[in-house]
Amino acid sequence: MELRQLYYFVKVAKKEHVTQAAEELHVAQSAVSRQIHQLEEELGVKLFLQKGRNLQLTPVGQLFLKRAEVILADLDRAIVEIHEFLDPEKGEIRLGFPHSLGVSIIPQVVASFRKLHPNVKFRFRQGMYPSLIRDMLKGEIDLAFISPFPESYEALCGEVLLTEELYAILPPGHPLSGEEAIHLSQLKDEVFVLFGEGYSLRPIVWEACQEAGFTPQIGFEGEETETIRGLVAAGMGVSLLPEMALYHTGPLQPAKVRLLSPKVTRTIGIIHRSNEKLPLVAKVFHNFLLKYFAERFPQNDNHASE
Repeated sequence: MELRQLYYFVKVAKKEHVTQAAEELHVAQSAVSRQIHQLEEELGVKLFLQKGRNLQLTPVGQLFLKRAEVILADLDRAIVEIHEFLDPEKGEIRLGFPHSLGVSIIPQVVASFRKLHPNVKFRFRQGMYPSLIRDMLKGEIDLAFISPFPESYEALCGEVLLTEELYAILPPGHPLSGEEAIHLSQLKDEVFVLFGEGYSLRPIVWEACQEAGFTPQIGFEGEETETIRGLVAAGMGVSLLPEMALYHTGPLQPAKVRLLSPKVTRTIGIIHRSNEKLPLVAKVFHNFLLKYFAERFPQNDNHASE
């Protein structure tokens, strides 16, 4: 069975007339009749019945038409997707990122990229560290911002874009809120507001507290940086957050205090599958990201993991 036979069959079914179908297809009537006859012979059924000067689909012809239209529509979509894949100005980037980057960095980066490539589309997927890794390995996203940057996945590679400092955040009236810098051990008797299990910032804060000589007492858990920040500002406890999570202002704002020891940081990287070439549009975005972060955070040297 040839695709040409399917195209001819659908056209004849729609026009109910071989001559009119041939005219629209810009081929000879005999060529259309021959392809329909060969298709019927291959299927072993009659697809059309003569009705006066027109043709009418048989019941099995009606069934086959539905399937043929789906096949041709899927083929057309596949062709469009291939063209988008090859054209960096018309493609779609499937991008994953953690919730903590959705407040500022993702909107800023995407907006800057679209100024240069306004027709590029994005399909976003937010998730926790494990789900982003899983989606990447399953091929459901092309690129993913990830934190911390993974060091041990052979199937993944990428670059560290940024190493970001975490600050202690305290209620505005806290006795230490006016300090320029503190030691994390000074918060050992405080109630902590942390991200829930599965969020990458939770183990970073937990391990920092362990390094400072205590296990944090968890009073509240949240799933968004805004929630953590708001609960701390409302006096529900203390926490550690990266600097970019503290950019936005609002009616309730915690005090931000630098940590002297231990120095707490998180790495933010971009990853993709190491055994596949990126779609061209994703490759253009990937290169844009490397330049974007190198220009804005020159103290952070990108390094690759393969």
